[in-house]
Parts: sequence; structure tokens; C-alpha cells
Amino acid sequence: MSRPSTLLPLALCALLPCHGLLAQEPATPLPEAALTPSTVEAPPSDAVKLDPPPASAPAPAAPKSQTVVVNLINRMVERGLLTKEDASDLIKQAEEDAVVAQQQAAMAQAAAEQASTVALMLSSREAGGGASPFPDPLEWGSADDTVRVTYIPENIRNQMREEIKADVMAQAREENWAAPNSMPAWARKVRLFGDVRARYEFIAFPDGNDNTGAFPDFNAINTGRPFDVAGYVFSPQLNTDQDRQRPRLRVRVGGEVTLAEGFSMGLRVATGNDNSPVSTNQSLGAASGQGGNFSKYAIWLDRGYIRYEGGDSERGVRLSVGRFDNPFFSSEVMWDDDIGFDGFAVEGRYRIGPVTPFMSGGLFPVFNTGLNYATNQPAKFKSNDKWLYGIQLGLDWKIREDLEVKFAAAYYDFDKIEGKLSDPFIPLTPDDAGNTDASRPAFAQKGNTYMALRDIISSPLNNYGTLYQYQYFGLATPFRVLALTGKLTYNRFEPIQISLSGEYMRNLAFDQNKINAIAVNNRGPMNAVGLASYDGGDTAWIAGLKVGHTALQKRWDWNVGVNYRYVESDAVVDGFTDSDFGGGGTNLKGYTIFANVALSPDVSMGIRWMAADEIAGPPLKIDVFQIDLSAKF
Repeated sequence: MSRPSTLLPLALCALLPCHGLLAQEPATPLPEAALTPSTVEAPPSDAVKLDPPPASAPAPAAPKSQTVVVNLINRMVERGLLTKEDASDLIKQAEEDAVVAQQQAAMAQAAAEQASTVALMLSSREAGGGASPFPDPLEWGSADDTVRVTYIPENIRNQMREEIKADVMAQAREENWAAPNSMPAWARKVRLFGDVRARYEFIAFPDGNDNTGAFPDFNAINTGRPFDVAGYVFSPQLNTDQDRQRPRLRVRVGGEVTLAEGFSMGLRVATGNDNSPVSTNQSLGAASGQGGNFSKYAIWLDRGYIRYEGGDSERGVRLSVGRFDNPFFSSEVMWDDDIGFDGFAVEGRYRIGPVTPFMSGGLFPVFNTGLNYATNQPAKFKSNDKWLYGIQLGLDWKIREDLEVKFAAAYYDFDKIEGKLSDPFIPLTPDDAGNTDASRPAFAQKGNTYMALRDIISSPLNNYGTLYQYQYFGLATPFRVLALTGKLTYNRFEPIQISLSGEYMRNLAFDQNKINAIAVNNRGPMNAVGLASYDGGDTAWIAGLKVGHTALQKRWDWNVGVNYRYVESDAVVDGFTDSDFGGGGTNLKGYTIFANVALSPDVSMGIRWMAADEIAGPPLKIDVFQIDLSAKF
């Protein structure tokens, strides 16, 4: 066999799987000079030639070790399993196999290094666009002793080049040495994230709802000019009898930057019909506000914070200031899933064996009085700042490997969130301000009980109370809410998880007698003397079951669930609770059924059906059906 026809198979063997021919016994290294392309020489005529194994001997299929084989055979002879003659034959064959394996390994190593050199030279030659400073890879050696490969097919050359290039680039990307200065240091500290959700929503109002004007839209009144209750037109009213459907879009994009010494900062922007604290949904083609006729949509600052984290996930503390995610363990009845908290929060946890106590607390501004309030008065009104003080203590207990329970008790004090009756005055125009107008909620959904804020004097100027009764409305009760939250998870069928969750809430500041004297809504039927007593309440609860994957991380991951809730009118602040169930707000009871499935690791689809009935006041039923398609990165 000539030398050119020997090198080609060896080069191919270095690139293609030849494991069945190579033993794993360490090979005797060849001299370095023998592996250098420029010094490859033909073996002398008296060199030892490598004969193939005997035809009767099977090709080596596993590593061979002379010592192990001899010891094993000797043991078998000692135990009488083999005769000495058979043992001698086996040892002889094993010695021959060991020699063959060593020779094959040495030849494969030399061939692999030669093939790598060939591919490297080919790449260098092509990259240079012409003559290469290296010798022609197909003609190695000196003039007196040249090894010439007469022909290597083009597809083999391409395969050799591409495989080596792919291996090198993969290692370069992994170790970041291909372009070490291509990304600045600050960029490596940034984590970007975002999501897009397209939703179809259908809102149905079954027959029997009251549509006589019993559902004023207090949020529309309080965010506009005061309403003249002595007029002859209805106040803004909530829809109670006409079905609606709307396509909606939610887009959120943000980033978090890791800083030194445990600090980080983050921000997120999001869509939204308005600056609602409980929804980032944008109704496509919305008839009011932004949207319609393919108009562009606004982007709002949804998160922006500085954070410090010390310790780790088991024993650590986290401090946040700015606008950040909900720091409390809670249900959607207490806090909507989209709500962001403004202010300062502290969170901590300390694991002790299977038990991890945790706490959350903070100080959050709900409303800050305008600097020039009232703008149309030379003498300004006193501030009416509103604050939320929250504290929560809880326990996360891993009862056993597949069973865990989490429980917490929280107390939320909404300072000065209730309405306050103004000093007596006579508003002659809608622009005349009362000194407690700022006590009205800046945002509301529906369900809470309201009171009139302005103490309007009856005089000839307003025809003794029959004209110019411009009113704003505030919450009729203070809110100091006790919330007990729990969750039980069972992971026996992991990755499928079964979880039971629930929350009980009660407004400890609720006083039914005081509310009955000032409430303008949530009243029951008229009694015998033509009076309707207050019919609201102070308690809320929710209980639910969820089965499936906790996170939709790969295709066909799924989960399904159901929950039931009972939320009386003044148990929680209606402006911060769930914005989807029953159209949002309180004074609702009913159930929710949902299912979600992953279409890919980053895309999922979900459906939800929510059926809600009003608890106090005139009859009102609202059914909501949603289909979501979500994508994230």
C-alpha cells in the first residue's frame, strides 16, 4: 500500500466515528517530529510493520489491559474453571490483542493531528484569498522526501473544514474568547425581559339586571367635574344590560441591572388604556380615551426601583424603594395581580430546618396632595395625604419531601383613605372647590360604599338646595384589613402539583351604623316607611384548587383550576382588588374556571370563565369569558 492511500483513511478516521477500532489503553506517544507535516517521512524498509490482527480473531470491541486479563485467567485456573493449556492460549491471545490496540491508538493519534493541520491550512489559504504562507497542504516534506496526496474530494475537504470551524466557534462562544471586548462590562450586568399578551374578552349581562340608574360610576364622577345631584340627567352609569366584546393587548418590557455590594435597579414600561393601578390591558380600537382608527397607544412607567439584597434565598433580607412588585403573600381578592406598590418595602426570611419564618412590611403613599391645592383659591387647603402601612408575618413549612404548607397573617392600615365631610359652603359653579375634595379616591372600580363629601349650605343662592348641588363622593368607611392567607402544595406526582389556596379578609374598621347614616349606595329594598337600610358587609374570602405544572416551561405543560369567592362591599378597597372578576371591584360572589397550556417554552394559551353575582343592592350578574395568547422572553 502506498503512503498517500494510507494517510487519507487515517485523516477520515480522525473526523468520523471510529471508536470500534480504537482501544482505550493509553498509547505510546510518537516522537514530536513524526507528527510535524514538514518532516513526515516514509518508514525505513527495516521498520517494524504493523500486521493486521489474525483473521480468526474478532476485532477489538472493548479496552484491553494485559494485567487485568492475566490476573483474571489465573484466578479462573486457581478455581478450576480453566485448564492450564486453555489459560496459556488465552493469555497469548490477550497479549497479541494488547499490542494491536496500542498500535492502533498510536496510529489514530498521529492521523488526527495530521487531519487537523490539513483543515487549518485549508482555512488559512481560503481566508487569505490567494497564496498561503504555509506549504501546500497537499504536498508535505522536503524536495527529497515528499509525501503527495493526489486527490481529496471537495466534499471531504468542506466537511473537514466545517466540522473543525463549528467546534472552534462553539468553544469560543461558550468561553467568550472569540470577541472578548464585543460586549461592555455594564451590558453583562443587565437582564432584559418582557411579554406580550393578546386577549379576546366577552362580557355578558344576563337578563334580570337593574338598569334603572342604580349603579353610578363613582370613578367617572370623581375623576371629572363634580356632578350636580339636583339636575335632571343621570350621573355616569355602569353598563348592566348590554353585552360587550373587546380585543385587548398587553405589552410589558423591562430590565434589571445588577450592581455591586448586593444592590440592583430595575424598571418596566407597559401598555394600558389609562393609568389604572390594576390593569395594563389596552383595548384595541377603544372608543374612548386613546385608541380607535389605528391610533397609537401610550406606554406607562409600570416599575422603577432600587433594591438591596443580603444573604441568600433561605436566609436573607431585601429592601426595595420606588415602584415595585407586590411584596406580600396574598390572593387576587386583596391585591390585583398587576398592582405595583409605591414607597418602601422590607422583606426577610430565615430558614430553620424544614421551617422558614418570613416577614414583609412597608410604608406606601396612596395619595399625595397637590402642591397648589386648591388651584383656584389664594388661600390653600390643608393636605389630605393617604398612606398604607402594611405588615405580614408568615411561615413556610416543608412537612415532608412532597408536602409543603405556607401561611401568613397580614394587617393593612389605609390611613385617611375614607372620605371626609367638608366645611359648609355654597358651590355656585362646578369649579368651586371644597376643602375635602382630595379625600375622594383617585381611582375606583365598583362595589365600595360611598358618601357625599360636600356639606352644601341651603340658601337663596342655590334656590334652597334645588340648584347647584355639585358633589364629589368618598369612601364611607375606613379600611383596616386583617388578612389570613394559606397555601398547601402536594408534589407526590412531580412535575404535576396539586395545590389548595385560600384567603380570609375582614375590615376591622367597619361600623355598619355609621355607614348606614351616610351611604348613598349598597342599600336594600325600601321598607314600609320608604327607607332603604344599608346592606353591605365587611368580610371576604376565596378558596381554590389548582392541578398541573407550576410553571409552563416546555411544550404541552399545562394546569387547570377552579376557585370560589365571596367579597362583601367594604371588606377591601375596590380600587386595588381583582379587575377581571365581575368587571372588577367588590360586592361580588361567584366562581372562576381556568386552563392553560404551553405551546412552546415561551408561548402559552389560556382560557377563563368567571361568573359573578352582586351581593348587596339591586340585582346584577356579570359573566366574563377570556382567551389569552401569551409570549415572553
